[in-house]
Amino acid sequence: MAVKKKRKRFKTKVVIIFDLILLLLVVSVGYYFWKASKMQVDKSGDSSIVTNNPDNEDMEGYRNIAVFGVDSRDNSVKQGTHSDTIVIVSINNKTKDVKLASIYRDTYSKIPDEDNAFNKINAAYFRGGYPLALNTINTNFDLDVKEYVTVNFKAVTEVIDLLGGISLDITKEELKYVNGYTKELNKINGTNVGKLKSAGTQVVNGTHATAYARIRYTKGDDFKRAERQRIVIQKIFEKAKTADLITINSILDKILPMIQTNLDSAKLLLLAKDIMSYDIVDETGFPFDKRAFTYHKVSYVFPVDLVANVTQLHQFLFETTDYAPSDKVKEISAELKQITDNN
Repeated sequence: MAVKKKRKRFKTKVVIIFDLILLLLVVSVGYYFWKASKMQVDKSGDSSIVTNNPDNEDMEGYRNIAVFGVDSRDNSVKQGTHSDTIVIVSINNKTKDVKLASIYRDTYSKIPDEDNAFNKINAAYFRGGYPLALNTINTNFDLDVKEYVTVNFKAVTEVIDLLGGISLDITKEELKYVNGYTKELNKINGTNVGKLKSAGTQVVNGTHATAYARIRYTKGDDFKRAERQRIVIQKIFEKAKTADLITINSILDKILPMIQTNLDSAKLLLLAKDIMSYDIVDETGFPFDKRAFTYHKVSYVFPVDLVANVTQLHQFLFETTDYAPSDKVKEISAELKQITDNN
């Protein structure tokens, strides 16, 4: 009889513990969804996103997200701002390997809107927000990117500050530009961050890191700036993976209201659950083979051969060795070739 009572008490304790765990899980998930509700979710253009090859098999098993960093003096993340940072984040769903590909903002691209004319690729976000920006990426490069995250200067600055800064190697040439952009960011963000005193490898705060990522006037111009942006992204990612839950919680509180995305709470939860498993294994700038020159009094970046560049991009992102670009890419490539051959 005593044995039966002990078993009954044991079962009761197990049920209570299970119920407590379940309750904690529900509360935790609910809390996360409440946090995610602070974001600016915009899915209004999702149904209009197009791709050249809807049945393209080489992208199966990968999740591709476009990250737009907008140049907005009022820290807006909506249409009407230029996406001066365009990074394709490609996640291998099986291995959790992540690759980054910056698209140079001055890349001469076909903008698939009512005019269907060529322009700098960063004009697409300005003219049509995220749907036109994604359609431009997909149309010109045979990609199938349907998810996006848009951030502003302040969001990047806040994340880095909450992480306790990141380590960057600032050259003497870069130092004066970091300090110049720091002054401008102070005006935009309402801060009062002082100048960096010296060059060299050092831990910098969010304002200095964001200023570093904006430099485009040193050797390498905008190509080097895109590289700096990828360095900052990698440094943030590495630091975030080592952060404690309190820090991550503070980051979410601060930056979620500054982000615009079409990822809802459920999708973010699925993405976040594997964050510690992700590794950035490679990064690059695109187009690979390029020329920069003035055309009709405007400076652009031209892919020397768009077909070859797109083939190489798919090899880089998806390890496709025999990719055949679509007829649409071939058509755009032919138009670009007429320009580059005559300049």
